[in-house]
Amino acid sequence: MERPKMDRGEFKAADEMFANAWRASLPELEARARRFAEGQRDRAEELLANTAIKALLFMRRSPQTITDPCGFLFVVLRHVFLDSVRRRGRDREVFDRHRDIDNDSNGFAHDGLSALQKLELDQQLGRVVNAVARLSRDQRRLFAYRFIDDLPYPVIAEKLHINQPLARKRVELLRNRIKSAMARD
Repeated sequence: MERPKMDRGEFKAADEMFANAWRASLPELEARARRFAEGQRDRAEELLANTAIKALLFMRRSPQTITDPCGFLFVVLRHVFLDSVRRRGRDREVFDRHRDIDNDSNGFAHDGLSALQKLELDQQLGRVVNAVARLSRDQRRLFAYRFIDDLPYPVIAEKLHINQPLARKRVELLRNRIKSAMARD
């Protein structure tokens, strides 16, 4: 089955949609890419480049399916990041022939930590869980949007029917509240 050909006007509309969304979201996309790349500039730039390519190609193929171009860019960035993690994992498996495959903890963030470090990490996670449990219902919802669902600020603002600066401020206040609650524990 052959796809219908797009004319120049449709490509131009898709390109404009991409360019507008990219310009509007670039600072937050860069920050998210740096966080995914653990501060490594080269990896973050590679994630952004791959995101731009994949998003533009998809927008050109199916512009009518995109209802939130800015949000779509964050979804693509997340998928590009996950693909890179999988690829690096496969590369390591090819070269790491002495890997302990019977170890149940393979693949978790605490791999390679000492028992004391794992205990400290578990205790800290417990304090975060307790702090979040003491939040109001609306604060827990905001926590879930930002830190569990990893939603970008424009999407959070839309869901809460507020503007982006207010969404950012609420997340900042939420972070401070959780930090102070953890310090008291």
